[in-house]
Amino acid sequence: MTTGTPVSGAGTPTRIVSLAPSATATLSAMGAGDAVVGVTVHCGLDRPPVGGWLNPDYDRLADLDPDLVYTADPLQADVRDDLRDRGYDVCHVEPATLDGVVDSFETVGRAAGRPDAGTRLAADARDRLAAVRERVADGSERTDGTSGTDADPRPVVYCEEWGDPPMAAGNWVPDAVAAAGGRHPFCDPGDRSREVTEARVAAADPDHVVVHHCGHGDRADPDILAERGWDLDASVHVLDDDLLNQPSPALLDGIETLAELFDGDE
Repeated sequence: MTTGTPVSGAGTPTRIVSLAPSATATLSAMGAGDAVVGVTVHCGLDRPPVGGWLNPDYDRLADLDPDLVYTADPLQADVRDDLRDRGYDVCHVEPATLDGVVDSFETVGRAAGRPDAGTRLAADARDRLAAVRERVADGSERTDGTSGTDADPRPVVYCEEWGDPPMAAGNWVPDAVAAAGGRHPFCDPGDRSREVTEARVAAADPDHVVVHHCGHGDRADPDILAERGWDLDASVHVLDDDLLNQPSPALLDGIETLAELFDGDE
């Protein structure tokens, strides 16, 4: 479930600053990018930068005179609170599961004064998920993301969000793997990402390793497991981190990409 911080202003915001790359991507996908006047250096929209997502420049932000600011993730809670103390209207979402990510599209759209666009974006995401699940369904598939049994034919997938120390991806990633036809027995859906050992990963005997290190785009080293001495009999794939780490419409692209990667295991 996603949480949204209500905004106090009325009408449709015309000057939005987005301090969350996921919000920036979601606003762009629903056609609201024209109202965005400032973003972080991590956002994929050509607008004046106002610093990083954890260390925004409040002076630059004030110069842009926004009538709405977006934040996301528990890590930005302090930024959200600082903004509210400074008198800004803030829309804050913290999706932790795949359903929460999709629901957040509607929250983002309502705050931007474009509820219909948010509803359409969420509906499109649900349609895409249904199409992927239909393609990968084989009668024994579970879509709850929990660990399987020896009789479960789905491929085991280890998704690594960070490499030093090695971190198994949590939050919505277990849901995403399940939707794509695999299982990720390292974190339950909604749990935070957690550090793992080679022994823990090897015991799960993964068929696939997906490397999507935060902040690396698609430039993570595919040989990182071998370089740290991990001996896994698994296919290694490097994905742009936005495809799995960002709770935006990019996550749907990531799920479709995972389904294609797992297709050979059916």
